[in-house]
Amino acid sequence: MRTDATKASKQGETLDAMDRASSLKRHDSRMIIHFDYDCFYASVFEAENPALKNQPLAVQQKQIIVTCNYEARRRGLYKLQLITEAKKVCPDVVIVLGEDLTRFRNASKELYSFLRKSIWSGQAERLGFDEVFLDCTDMVNYNIDILNHNDLSHSFFCLDQNDPTIGFQYDASEPFGPTYPPEAGAVSDQDLQLYQRLVLGSHLARYLRHELENEKGYTATVGISTNKILSKLVGNLHKPKSQTTLVPPYDASASSESHVTTFMDSHDIGRIPGIGFKLSQKIRARILGRQPAFDEGLVYGGTKEKVTVRDVRTFLGMGPEMLEEILSGPGSQRGIGGKIWGLIQGVDDVEVSQAKKVPSQISIEDSYTRLDTLDEVRKKLNLLSNSLIRRMHLDLMEDDDDAENTDHGISKRRWLAHPRTLRLTTRPRPAVNPDGTRSRSFNRVSRSLPMPTFAFSLTENVHALADRLVQDSLIPCFRKLHPERSGWNLSLVNVAVTNMAETAADSKDSKGRDISRMFRRQDDVLKEWRIVDEDVAPHLTDDVNDLLEGSVDEDVCSEATPPTSWESDEEVQDNVDVCGRCGLSVPSFALLAHERFHQMPD
Repeated sequence: MRTDATKASKQGETLDAMDRASSLKRHDSRMIIHFDYDCFYASVFEAENPALKNQPLAVQQKQIIVTCNYEARRRGLYKLQLITEAKKVCPDVVIVLGEDLTRFRNASKELYSFLRKSIWSGQAERLGFDEVFLDCTDMVNYNIDILNHNDLSHSFFCLDQNDPTIGFQYDASEPFGPTYPPEAGAVSDQDLQLYQRLVLGSHLARYLRHELENEKGYTATVGISTNKILSKLVGNLHKPKSQTTLVPPYDASASSESHVTTFMDSHDIGRIPGIGFKLSQKIRARILGRQPAFDEGLVYGGTKEKVTVRDVRTFLGMGPEMLEEILSGPGSQRGIGGKIWGLIQGVDDVEVSQAKKVPSQISIEDSYTRLDTLDEVRKKLNLLSNSLIRRMHLDLMEDDDDAENTDHGISKRRWLAHPRTLRLTTRPRPAVNPDGTRSRSFNRVSRSLPMPTFAFSLTENVHALADRLVQDSLIPCFRKLHPERSGWNLSLVNVAVTNMAETAADSKDSKGRDISRMFRRQDDVLKEWRIVDEDVAPHLTDDVNDLLEGSVDEDVCSEATPPTSWESDEEVQDNVDVCGRCGLSVPSFALLAHERFHQMPD
């Protein structure tokens, strides 16, 4: 009975959580701006070589186009197009290799740092290389308070709390750029405050977009709303180099329909952030009453049989409980039904997280047409390991300016964190069916092992470390993952390091203090009390100077005789001894040290 009661209690808690998720309002006090850099990968090459901006440009990985600029798209090129087909469609296309991600990673960090420094809260979250969420709530709140409602068209947006002259002029009577819906109509009194906040958010987004282009040369498509999911999706409406604001009403009433509901209803269920491929397939299967035919039309997790948010929301009996039934299973998140029910209605209470100094994991992978021999596996693992170690040096190390040993003024490097776990993942390709076809599979298998310490060496070169990592760790791990000697055929291999352990440092958010740095800085800290052994002329009083010049009588001279004992500020010490060599009265506790003084060489 107690077990049943406990189970019932847990079920009740889950249902309560789902009910709370479904009853949440779609807006709160936050102001979220989502940046999506336009054709980021192509833009990196254009920034390096501005002459490419007016030419059709495509970035190649393996034998396909992973992205292309808008001039190339205007001429008929598109993502995931074969290189041979692209050259037929656009013979003058400029194709650049994008296998090495270093330039993209560096550019992404630079742009992220620029945007993060442009806001007050510091809450800037990077998603991949080309997306950034900014929480600008505090900036909007501050400028709402100083807004002159009698002259909105001549407003001034303050960008510095300490200097009211830093900012820009704007028209606070209407949002900047396109809105959803395009013709919003009059704003009700209950939505007026939210509308005004979104107006200010849209003008701040416009300013940041223009600064990004003027300072860094990159353009972006931007969405403005009150949470992450809405700002991300609404920004996709007008591309490129534009922005869109989702205006109220956000909640339905007797006189108006929710703009959030109408906006979300038009999206395919697989396009909603937070609903992955597997979850969307389970939902599609329930709505269609059968498994969706995704083998024939799989593109970015979608299918030819489109199932919209509206189809899901209006399905008979659909709600948090039904979604919990559909999506629950081994390894599923508790309360997943309530979470997904909230997402398809535009409810997202996840805050914009501040950037982590150290990534949670570093992962390198590649896909293959056919990989079925150990020699080929060893070659691919060696390439992946080289990239992995380079990524570790880039993302997990920093210049150590305090290091004593520097070569010709070049700072040494130090580890910010050490990954504790090395993980190898593969995706075996299913066997051929009797009819000659092959089923599509997304299942991966993985195995983890402790990260070898030699991988953190800074004296060996990257190639040597990669060779050791493959030979000593990854090949033995692969043999345990695939014990059969042959018969396997891999379509993907992934090598990753996880379980980061941050090293000690001096920053307030680090794990402990760096004691080595502390000792290296002792000279600077204690230099003011440092004792220097050097000959210094004795300081003579005026009486002694007069004595040396012969102008002092004998009485004064006798009074100038130096004392023969150590006296305290108040009274003479009681326990004293007399030195047998010089006759000086010395406190008993200091006599031994005084004798050692006489034994020192001159």
